[in-house]
Amino acid sequence: MEINIIRDIIIIFALAIFVIFAFHKLKLPSILGFLLTGIITGPYGLKLIHGTEEVEILAEIGIILLLFTIGIEFSVKSLLKTKRSVLLGGGLQVGLVILAVYVINKFSGLTNEESIFTGFLVALSSTAIVMKIIQSKGELGTFHGQTTLSILIFQDLIIIPMILITPILAGESSSPGQSFLFTMLKGLLFIGAMIIAARFVIPKLLYQIAKTQSRELFLLTTIVIGFSTAWFSSSIGLSLALGAFIAGLMISESEYSEQAFGNIIPFKDLFVSFFFVSVGMLLNLQFVFDNFLIVIIVSFTILFLKTFVSGLVAFVLGFPFRTTVIVGLTLSQVGEFSFILSKIGIQYNLLSEFNYQLFLASSVITISLTPFIINLAPKLADYILRFNIPRKLRCGLNDLNEEKPNEMDNHVIIIGYGINGKNVAKAAKYANIPHVIIELNPDTVKEELAKGEVIYYGDATQEEILEHANINNALVVVITLPHPADTRLITEKCRRLNPHVHIIIRTRYIQDMAGLYELGADEVIPEEFETSIEIFSRVMAKFLVPHDQIVHFIDEIRADGYKMFRSLSLSHSNYKNLEVKIPQVEIHSYHVCKNSHVIGKTIEECNFENYQMNLLALNRGTNVYSRPEINMAIEVNDILFFLGPNARLNEFSDLFCEQEFVDIK
Repeated sequence: MEINIIRDIIIIFALAIFVIFAFHKLKLPSILGFLLTGIITGPYGLKLIHGTEEVEILAEIGIILLLFTIGIEFSVKSLLKTKRSVLLGGGLQVGLVILAVYVINKFSGLTNEESIFTGFLVALSSTAIVMKIIQSKGELGTFHGQTTLSILIFQDLIIIPMILITPILAGESSSPGQSFLFTMLKGLLFIGAMIIAARFVIPKLLYQIAKTQSRELFLLTTIVIGFSTAWFSSSIGLSLALGAFIAGLMISESEYSEQAFGNIIPFKDLFVSFFFVSVGMLLNLQFVFDNFLIVIIVSFTILFLKTFVSGLVAFVLGFPFRTTVIVGLTLSQVGEFSFILSKIGIQYNLLSEFNYQLFLASSVITISLTPFIINLAPKLADYILRFNIPRKLRCGLNDLNEEKPNEMDNHVIIIGYGINGKNVAKAAKYANIPHVIIELNPDTVKEELAKGEVIYYGDATQEEILEHANINNALVVVITLPHPADTRLITEKCRRLNPHVHIIIRTRYIQDMAGLYELGADEVIPEEFETSIEIFSRVMAKFLVPHDQIVHFIDEIRADGYKMFRSLSLSHSNYKNLEVKIPQVEIHSYHVCKNSHVIGKTIEECNFENYQMNLLALNRGTNVYSRPEINMAIEVNDILFFLGPNARLNEFSDLFCEQEFVDIK
């Protein structure tokens, strides 16, 4: 049997290499590649794999590791910061989808229990695919990115109650031992015990393990914590998934969570791939061909329903129309946790074989379309915004701009209130420069409005928001957003709305500069090279390059588009004319000891010049005397500062110790 397992693993991964390589070229998620690998190798495909049970065991390990890592990433503190979007937004999205699916299924003839359970399956979206695409596009810091993440966090958490409720839906609560209250009581006691362990046991254990500085020991300890907690959860009648999540949550509250997460990730990726392969093996292609029309209808019904509900939830939260469209389309697919839940539903007969195959087929279709839908979402939103849409729908329900300085002119518009935006605002306030901020985070807007800051809630890619900030009369626009696509769109609109405004953009990478200049930016500041300039300017100062030449040098680099840093050859550079003066002298300080013979002598009597040392200052108590008079007498505990060479340091330092003082003339 061991040889068969090895053979099956080799077949799966060998085929997956070719499939995922092709998917990578097509810019499709690797998850789809694993699903296709399972379809090809499974019993409904080429039947290359016979031991599907072994693959499912490996898939179970993948599920444990997946929920374990989600628990590690989850932070109660982070949840509290975004609790409105997570709890209200996520709760509404999941609840409304379940309700809508329940109503549809009741008309289809399913029982109440089957209808509710099917709602569970449809309500969840794919955290793995969506977050990977959002992160690769650099959109995690955007309005729709944060909203999508908040709803996905809630979905990842709600899977645990869904797993607990599933047996109850199936009628497994006939005996008192399996009643809902008893199950919940066991769950609460288990979670309580784990909280105590997370507070008093896990940190101390991991501290002792970390002290050994053994990566192997730390990894083994982490895995044992995760798997033993999952096993204990399963042994008391709860689920492996719940135990794995709680185990991760225990570690997340310790200072060792990042290290644990980094250790587990490679194993998670490996075993989760088996999970998606196992799902692919279960998909019956003949079923898809025989029921092609109904599969397509169900797939697009799911896409439309989830887009509408998710977008509606984003609108209820107060977000503008563009964000609601993008959020709705981004969350329109069925998620990987739905596959986990569907297997549990099969065990409890909440899914018939026909409905299970229908669910698998439609889910794979929605997931396959996700990358294309997410890429299309911003374009579709911008196209719809061209039409005459009511202002309340266009700009959202949150009217946080009660104090609106519409008469402001010759002002600075700061788009994005991250670290850079905050620093620019602070500097503007310090210099009494009128400014207005455009920010996408409603909580931040509320906080800053309470402080008296002029800040608008809105998406700066919309012309209405820019006009509301009086872009026509602005003198400067500063864009500090993390997403290049939004930055380019805002730059183009700012330049079109005000041809004379001075646009300054902070970007991360040098390759973004050319495109932004073409769109109308006046200054583009790349973070990666500005750091280099600051470091090297300090190096030049250490080599006593005159200050005016350092300033001229930096100005040349910036004016030349950082060509010096981007070019391999400096043969024709103008930067070689700097007057570098390698210092042969340094500043030294000396403490006058208690019995030193310089005590009581005047500075003139000490003849420090004979040592080629120039006295710069004298520190006495709380007073500092720069250029002290030559008739000033030296006292005990004085500190003297000299400028001079290093060559005679030892000999010169003897003057201030408890030795006979000898004049050198």
